Amino acid sequence: MSEKVSAPRPAWIQSAIITVAALVLAFALGAIVMVFADAEVASKWAYFFSRPGDALGASWEKISSTFYAMWVGSMGSWVAITDTTAAAAPLICAGLAVAIAFRAGLFNIGAQGQSMVGAMTAAYAGFTFTGLPIFIHLPLVIIIGMLAGAVWGGIVGVLKARTGAHEVILTIMMNYIAVNLLAYLMKQTWMKDPGRSDPISPVLEWTATMPRLDGTRLHLGFFIAIAAAVVVWWVLERTKFGVHLKAIGLNPNAAATAGASVPNVTMMTMAIAGSLGGLAGVMMVTAPERLTGFPPQMTDNVIGTLGFDAITVALLGRSKPIGVIFAGLLFGALKASRRTMITMADTPDKLTDLIQALIVLFVAAPAFVAWLLPFLKERKVRNENVPSAKVAEA
Repeated sequence: MSEKVSAPRPAWIQSAIITVAALVLAFALGAIVMVFADAEVASKWAYFFSRPGDALGASWEKISSTFYAMWVGSMGSWVAITDTTAAAAPLICAGLAVAIAFRAGLFNIGAQGQSMVGAMTAAYAGFTFTGLPIFIHLPLVIIIGMLAGAVWGGIVGVLKARTGAHEVILTIMMNYIAVNLLAYLMKQTWMKDPGRSDPISPVLEWTATMPRLDGTRLHLGFFIAIAAAVVVWWVLERTKFGVHLKAIGLNPNAAATAGASVPNVTMMTMAIAGSLGGLAGVMMVTAPERLTGFPPQMTDNVIGTLGFDAITVALLGRSKPIGVIFAGLLFGALKASRRTMITMADTPDKLTDLIQALIVLFVAAPAFVAWLLPFLKERKVRNENVPSAKVAEA
């Protein structure tokens, strides 16, 4: 009797299982938090042993109503689905900005700053250039925003390649510069709406905004985000540059020995990542929530936490374009359901932020997930039909 190892699962299957398990754990812990964060429900657990039905019933009602509200807000109707796609579009682009850098072994934390720079340059082009038809104005705005993001990311790539400075420190510093640059520019008269005293830009020309389906939030930007993911996949999987990029991400010394130019690939990768971050910023300023009355204008907080959410999207998507699309849709759904969570289930919308944080925790630590769920581990199986080596030799 001997022991042999069962055939291992393919890497992509194991990765998918861990990812799904991480999502389940994140939502399960989120459900526990929402129960005990509600004072009325939590109070029923004080006398659980005398009347367990009260606590269990109230907890189930709280959890089910919250998840139902999340469903209604994100997938419960055609309008809700378009809310999800609108929220997902910039997340997908920004997630790609982080993911492509990950594949090259670079940690791009600068999607926040790249998005800001892309948004403010696109906004300026949007309200400054007038009289242009939409088929010229909108592409021009998109290109300007992407170029600005590419320059912002390319600066990090050049400094990394030429001086060896760490990209994490560089991107964090570039984020700070972008925040302060935006705050300064929004105080300038040429960047402010003449009729306002607060830091807000003039309204963009309608020819500089993303066309959308009437009565919904489904806009052109979502399809541009999907196209960007396809292009990134093609670059990574079907081009020589993509092969070098992935090789450098795995082992830069071996890639350099094989003929790849590590400095050039580093600079190009960060420039591409910056352009995708800039595209995400373009979408934030050219596709606002028109259904709620907000016109397309640049403000100092229009980006929100997009760049940091992008890190979560890239991690959950395993830095693969198709994974980033699905991760962006998931987080887009969470963002789209915030309003219904409050109105239908009386649950704080910050719960979605908690779920995102838990997803990052579990996705970034697959060994921890496997430890929590031992059945996910590869197991050895005992095979009594295979003789041991000594018996075979005898």
